[in-house]
Amino acid sequence: MRRAAAVLAVIAWLAPAPALAFRPFDGTDAAVAAPGEVEVELGPVGYLRQGAERTLIAPALVLNDGIAPGWEAVLQGAATYALAPAGGGSRLVDNMLTLKGVLRDGVLQDKAGPSIATEFGLLLPGIGGDNGTGGTLAGIVSQQWRSLTFHLNAVAALTREQHGDLVLDGIVEGPRQWPVRPVAELFGERVFGGPDTRSLLIGAIWQPSDTLAFDAALRGARVGSRTAGEIRAGLTFAFPL
Repeated sequence: MRRAAAVLAVIAWLAPAPALAFRPFDGTDAAVAAPGEVEVELGPVGYLRQGAERTLIAPALVLNDGIAPGWEAVLQGAATYALAPAGGGSRLVDNMLTLKGVLRDGVLQDKAGPSIATEFGLLLPGIGGDNGTGGTLAGIVSQQWRSLTFHLNAVAALTREQHGDLVLDGIVEGPRQWPVRPVAELFGERVFGGPDTRSLLIGAIWQPSDTLAFDAALRGARVGSRTAGEIRAGLTFAFPL
């Protein structure tokens, strides 16, 4: 009860926000928060241009609560504000509630071989957009070498509009021993009955400690026939409950 109240207090303090399961990416890694630990992924301000539309994202939030050994509950969402051409419109979108579990302990758990995880749950309705409810199921594999870490996400989902959705996503990180490591992400999405998305993200992560990291990235995409550009910046921190 005490734990649930503390998590709700954090949500209320940081307020409506979105999701990048592993900042600054669209995908995630095969690791979870430790039991008794909450990890917060916060994007205070972001900017998205898609076609003629201009959108401010403030804030974007993901909460990861370690609920059992090898398992975490993940709550995420995003507050967006339309800047142009209409302007003035605000929405709460990209809301999700999922469970993420490690199926195989590997390099991300200080063991040999790849780490393997799954994540599944609900796509929740938004406010001012994202009407309806959907579901998602993902498989995640992470492998690490001396100079490179790689994460592969394969996702099958039912969108809020009740369309089938397939995603393949690859994340590459530079050497973990570097103070600031370069990162990149290649993302592809096929929506049956909707526009396909292809994107490339380039950025960097500065991790001064095991419980604190700062990130910044630029993302270019094509959504159907429209081009898109995005600026992402934020931080990830963890604390015990």
